[in-house]
Amino acid sequence: MYVRLFAATWLLLCAWLAVVAWGFQAPFAYDPVGPRAYPLLLLGLMGAGSLWLLVKPGRLDQQLHLPAALRSLLCVLVLLAYALLFEALGFILSTALATFVLGLLFTGRLLPCAISAMLMGVLLYALFDLVLDVPLPLGVLEAFVES
Repeated sequence: MYVRLFAATWLLLCAWLAVVAWGFQAPFAYDPVGPRAYPLLLLGLMGAGSLWLLVKPGRLDQQLHLPAALRSLLCVLVLLAYALLFEALGFILSTALATFVLGLLFTGRLLPCAISAMLMGVLLYALFDLVLDVPLPLGVLEAFVES
């Protein structure tokens, strides 16, 4: 019952936020897809997931285990820290740090998590900045880049 109540509430919230996001306009063209594509995509995916839980909640009615709840809470805190540190540290470092911690959180080994985190930060920055022409903050690494 609680799962369906949560799903219905989340679906309404996603619909309201989609209406708000539809009005996003940029005063100048800073990226090719515009400011509303990413929020609408995320809201569409969350809305589809909420609709699925509303129709067929499945095994989620069972009791949640404490380790799984703690891991979920830590995951949310890591993503919150990622959002807060994004401008200060820059895209590469904040993405690498979040990827590393999330990898460890989901039982990854130390060295593979560190290597994949660094690759993720650098390669995603190259993809967005060089290929998609989306400007991303460099943060503390800006001192090492020539203007």
